Amino acid sequence: MTPNIQRLFRLRDEIDRHWLLWTLVAWACVTVWFVTQRQGNIYWLTLGDTDDNMRLMQVRALLAGQGWYDLRQYRMDPALGGFDIHWSRIVDLPIAGLILLLKPFVGMATAEKWACGLAPLLPLSITMTGLALTVRRLVSPLAWPIAVILLVTACTTTLPIYAPLRIDHHGWQLAALAMTVAGIADPRGARGGATVGLASAFSLSIGLELLPFCAMAGAILALRWVWDAAERPRLMVYGLTLGGGSAIGFAAFASYANQAMRCDALTPVWLSVLVAAGALLVALTLANPASRWVRLALAVVAGGLIVAGFVHFFPQCLGRPEQVSDELYKTWLSNVREARPIYRHPADVAVPVAIVAALGLLGALLAVWTARRSPKLVGWVAVALFTAFAAAMLLWQMRAAPGAQLLAVPGITALIWILVPLLVRRGPLWMRIAVAVLAFVGVGVASSGVKMPWANKTASKPGSDKVRQANIACTRTSQLRTLDAIHAATMFTQVDLGPRLIVVTHHNAVAGPYHRNGQAILDVHHAFTGTADGFRPIAARHKAAYLLLCPNMAETTVYRSHNPGGFYAQLAKGQVPDWLEPVALPDGSPYKLWKIRYQGQ
Repeated sequence: MTPNIQRLFRLRDEIDRHWLLWTLVAWACVTVWFVTQRQGNIYWLTLGDTDDNMRLMQVRALLAGQGWYDLRQYRMDPALGGFDIHWSRIVDLPIAGLILLLKPFVGMATAEKWACGLAPLLPLSITMTGLALTVRRLVSPLAWPIAVILLVTACTTTLPIYAPLRIDHHGWQLAALAMTVAGIADPRGARGGATVGLASAFSLSIGLELLPFCAMAGAILALRWVWDAAERPRLMVYGLTLGGGSAIGFAAFASYANQAMRCDALTPVWLSVLVAAGALLVALTLANPASRWVRLALAVVAGGLIVAGFVHFFPQCLGRPEQVSDELYKTWLSNVREARPIYRHPADVAVPVAIVAALGLLGALLAVWTARRSPKLVGWVAVALFTAFAAAMLLWQMRAAPGAQLLAVPGITALIWILVPLLVRRGPLWMRIAVAVLAFVGVGVASSGVKMPWANKTASKPGSDKVRQANIACTRTSQLRTLDAIHAATMFTQVDLGPRLIVVTHHNAVAGPYHRNGQAILDVHHAFTGTADGFRPIAARHKAAYLLLCPNMAETTVYRSHNPGGFYAQLAKGQVPDWLEPVALPDGSPYKLWKIRYQGQ
């Protein structure tokens, strides 16, 4: 055996035997690259998304002594007692832990910055591990580096979720999704069922964003059992861990507000559904009839019982889970960009997502065909169903894009593993050239990046350049800090600016883009789209001392669109009533600020 061949075999053994170590090394490299690239943002604590800002406020409140189960944000609409957010404390823990770990060495302010910079990268290690596991089980023990590379280069909406300062909960939920697909692909039934059940319970204890994916994972495991009674251990353990894990998640993390019969989080409503579903699945596996048709009939009956019970006991949850009014939906929720389907997004956002999802589904289907006489067939059928479901979800909401791209990785890895060697070795010259060109085009599309469509929650109307500049300028830390020269007060400002305002300054805000803050959101919209005379009574109800505007920010285009003659439109034209007293701001400030004079002042 020649030295080159020996080295090749040693490399092969190293990639196979120490795959977890090298996956974590790849994660460490991505972490260093991300932190280096975003060090300016970390220094300035540039939390671009409103949810990231609110997450930091939640962590600050916890460290300041606010109760574990009290998730009320008291600096948002303080005149009316603040508002409850529907999240849990799970994602607060790593951020708070990093702050406490770093604080003795660098001080509170710097510890907070680095905690927000490093915390989002923690779930990335789990995501990489989950994808590597899936690919090792279904493609080849040597194919996992392809999956890691695809995640980093081609998943243009997935990877940014893990970027420094993206401290919201989506990264942890995607990590749970990666482990879910690894559990689905696990050849060991009981271990795979436990992985899927615990990952789903963990994800749902954080939030319901991936509830459809969790439901689909459960349906896939049930179908596997229907097809093959030997899948009984997988389904039984899944039912036990789903119900038990959800109960533990509720007991440990459900806030006081989430112990009510709400539909937007892991409340008694969804806890009942998950525990009942888990118990029914365990009952099915205990019966475990020999006939496939009987198993199918029992599974359908169990599903029907869950649906019927939900309809009977929780009719209030049959509509929108947020339970918002029609007016709030029309005025605000329908304008949230991430809630729009993929075909309602610009091509530079939609096309990369669609390409990756389509290639993932194509690769999964090819892998099903290739594995048709292999023990891997069932695993690939399950992954193909999951990938197809994720792609279909894009037609409902673009919010599904990170999950859809993540689930496409095993399929694309299989596509590369199967086709590229075949075409390079056996194909005609034109086909080899085509493969090379497609590879370069694919790398070009992936490396070009994609604009995340939900940095600001509200979709803007035409005038994008001006809007983009305003969105950046008005959320800049250095600009917001200039407002601290004014005595702390409640400022009446735009909904999307509220969370950033309370993070960077000592001022309070009236509203943030959260559905449980619905009445305050409507008040802001009514104030800006109504008449000038109608503004002061609304502001007075919230005890706002100042009116703060960021002209041309995305949200303001909605005010103009809804009422071109409304109060905001008048202010934008310079028509300022005499009861608004201008407040001087530094030269170059992107804001306009007025002190509100009420009757008798």
